[in-house]
Amino acid sequence: MGFPKIIKIKQNFPDHQLQDIRATVFAELEKEEIRTKIQPQMKIAITAGSRGIANIADIIKYTVEKLKSFGAEPFIVPAMGSHGGATAEGQKGVLHSLGITEEYIDAPIKSSMEVVQIDKTDDGLPVYMDKIAHSADGVIVMGRIKAHTDFKADIESGILKMASIGLGKHKQAQAIHTFGVYGIRDLMPKVGEKVIHSGKVLFGIGIVEDAHEHTAVIEAIPPEKIVDREKALLQLSKTYMPSLPVSDIDILYVDEIGKNFSGTGMDTNIIGRIRILGVEEPKSPNIKYIIAGDVSEASHGNALGIGLADLTTERLFKKINREAMNENVITSSFLARASIPIVLKNDREALKAAMRANWGVRDEDTRFVRITNTLEIQTLYVSESLLDEVKKLDYVEIVGDLKEIQFDEHGNFVD
Repeated sequence: MGFPKIIKIKQNFPDHQLQDIRATVFAELEKEEIRTKIQPQMKIAITAGSRGIANIADIIKYTVEKLKSFGAEPFIVPAMGSHGGATAEGQKGVLHSLGITEEYIDAPIKSSMEVVQIDKTDDGLPVYMDKIAHSADGVIVMGRIKAHTDFKADIESGILKMASIGLGKHKQAQAIHTFGVYGIRDLMPKVGEKVIHSGKVLFGIGIVEDAHEHTAVIEAIPPEKIVDREKALLQLSKTYMPSLPVSDIDILYVDEIGKNFSGTGMDTNIIGRIRILGVEEPKSPNIKYIIAGDVSEASHGNALGIGLADLTTERLFKKINREAMNENVITSSFLARASIPIVLKNDREALKAAMRANWGVRDEDTRFVRITNTLEIQTLYVSESLLDEVKKLDYVEIVGDLKEIQFDEHGNFVD
């Protein structure tokens, strides 16, 4: 069996990068509707999630710096539901892996899984908040606003999700995810609104990234405007979203899956797979087989999303922390996403197996794409069979020459 030749390409997506993160954070916190909410000696909790958000450590650091200049006493609370193995130390460890440390932020990180019930929704769902955050004089809910990987709605992933599933810890995550997609699509925003309007939240900070994973928007939003602004920023975020250069693919190889790339390990908006009971699969992209090569170190063995792949490697399989992954997937109730696909010895064997099952397609005609992860798809490899298609795209640049796929002595891809 032979393998298709590949070539490196670059997708030149529009760049909306903010030029000065610190100046932007300072300007947002100096807005009158924000500045007036901060008083000297106020103990203010700032939420920090588990996602790999661009510049997140800096954004938090500059927020802390500005709050201190107002005389406030800020600290950080992990807001990540059941992530980090649903333990206080585990969640603090996740923050450390993202560069959010007490030394760098210059503020304490106070981690606990204890919550207090602050309200309930109109249909009786309890609303919880991190106990430490609730004891503060005020809370700043910070989150990246983007398309969710499980559903489509006016409110998807953003401030309200951080306020509900994030700040509500494992207990709130379980309560919401018990209802499946209805829980995260319909109940999550209701819980989030209860938290936002509880009197404890001073304001939110919404972050939007462009297709390059650059920070494009940082906006401080008072509680009464969060719902409307989040809806608007979600639509803006969707216009910035990257995509694969072709929609029909025989085999997609993903170097790494991981929680730092997407809450589902692989972004379902990129790969066109959701795999949730009762949720219709996207019509595009159409990918026959997905190979997951490895799991990121930042995921600490939580290989949630492996179930979105059809094949994987022994090196990924051996790194799986079942306790962390199972806790996360059982909490979400989307069990298929932790299902282990066919495990092959290495990349070469995984690719051979996928090509074997690619019926009626000659080896050299395989429509093959290789990406680093689903968060970074600007630079990637495509097979020779896709070259004519991608050359027609005005935003695609050919940055390499056609070459044979190379494997190392262990049978894994050589870059």
